[in-house]
Amino acid sequence: MNKLLLVPLIALLSLPLAAEQVVVPVGQQAAEKQALERPHRGISKERVREQFGEPLGMQDAVGEPPISSWEYSDFVVYFENDLVLHSVLKRAEAPTE
Repeated sequence: MNKLLLVPLIALLSLPLAAEQVVVPVGQQAAEKQALERPHRGISKERVREQFGEPLGMQDAVGEPPISSWEYSDFVVYFENDLVLHSVLKRAEAPTE
């Protein structure tokens, strides 16, 4: 009976050793991209296209009010109707070991 309990006990005790947790404070995420120019709230799709060029991808509008998005290399722009609602930096790729 004791031998049957030994295997699960060893497996359970080794769990904390199996993973490494990396904590990055929110303020430090993508710090090198914080100064990156990106569209501001209230400008038109036409103006975004003039300033930043053609997007890499476009998501059609959904919902009410209609919300659409354009994807650029470093950020995504969200539109409500024809105006910028918000722009969000893309997550930095995790470094590979």
